[in-house]
Amino acid sequence: KQWYQRRVAITAGGHEFLEFEFRPDGKLRYANNSNYKNDTMIRKECNVSLPVLKELARIIEEGEIMYEDDKMWPAPDRIGRQELEIVHKNQHICFNTSKIGSLVDVNSSKDPDGLRAFYYLVQDLKCFVFSLIGLHFKIKPI
Repeated sequence: KQWYQRRVAITAGGHEFLEFEFRPDGKLRYANNSNYKNDTMIRKECNVSLPVLKELARIIEEGEIMYEDDKMWPAPDRIGRQELEIVHKNQHICFNTSKIGSLVDVNSSKDPDGLRAFYYLVQDLKCFVFSLIGLHFKIKPI
């Protein structure tokens, strides 16, 4: 199966971002440049197993994002942007929207149902990636 998923969130000025990518060979790439307390960019890479990629596919399929369209979503602006690219089976989709601060932004959009699917999927994917990175790079195992 062909599989690729990339998510990018860029905030004002392009200086702060969070990006993660799953490759078909199981490589997970993660980068976070938050500039929090003048911190440096964090980059991590690891390999994940086939069951992890299957769980990723399940999360995306159950989120039903593959049926959505971003043409009615807020366009990226000076505050920020979010991108999501997914290649799965025979489908290739790319979404591009402004930074979503909360569900208030979602509910006030022209396509609240579609943007809500995007918002919740991105939250689920971030939790999934943070869990994988945290488990893989834990310095002091429990």
